[in-house]
Amino acid sequence: MPAVVWFDVTVIVITGTSTGVGKTIVTSAIAAVAMAEGRRVAVIKAAQAGLEPDGTGDLDVVRRLAAPTTTRELARYLEPLAPATAARRSGMPTVRPADIAAAAVELEESHELVLVEGAGGLLVRFDDDGATIADAAWAMGVPVVIVAQAGLGTLNHTALTAEVLLRRGINTVGVVVGSWPADPDLATRCNVEDLPVAAGAPLLGVLPEGAGGLDGPAFLEVARHGLSPWFGGEFDPEQFAKTYSPS
Repeated sequence: MPAVVWFDVTVIVITGTSTGVGKTIVTSAIAAVAMAEGRRVAVIKAAQAGLEPDGTGDLDVVRRLAAPTTTRELARYLEPLAPATAARRSGMPTVRPADIAAAAVELEESHELVLVEGAGGLLVRFDDDGATIADAAWAMGVPVVIVAQAGLGTLNHTALTAEVLLRRGINTVGVVVGSWPADPDLATRCNVEDLPVAAGAPLLGVLPEGAGGLDGPAFLEVARHGLSPWFGGEFDPEQFAKTYSPS
């Protein structure tokens, strides 16, 4: 099995091109593979805005799929809104980039990998001053993984996200597709080659639709198969592109 190629990276921010693109599943996959390699992993949810009908949130999914060493939720808002809006409506405190950075630095002392999952897309506001998860990544000086959709429209969303990161001097590790459909259409198949161009960074994984419904051991196998060797997985973007080539 390929070795993990973490280099000196111990903190990674996971952002999405929008909400509902699979950030939590990708976060869980990275955590699951790292845990299987014997690493101590912490997962931070910067702000949980909105809950499932049973009262659970994203970290409950992460714990079920990956069982990381530590999980920490910095704020929980009941309404499914941008964190700044949800905080204002609830009268609860906002989450600042400094809060995210402080939590990551603390957990980095006792863990070999800290994953910080944002809320919604890259520029969703966390407070009324306009702070975003991009500000937290910049303040920490850590790289970002972009989680993107598979189908039509994803190239524009990915390019916009990548351009903001580039302009702010934040390193984009790569892009991961959070939910690959069982029967991909033409646009989706073409996007396999076009997404790295839009992101200005390599395609580091593709996770199948429905992966979040698996149990822990089955999810780990899917994670290994769907993530690049950079994360300790087996995903080969060139072979994947050949398999789904539209020509």
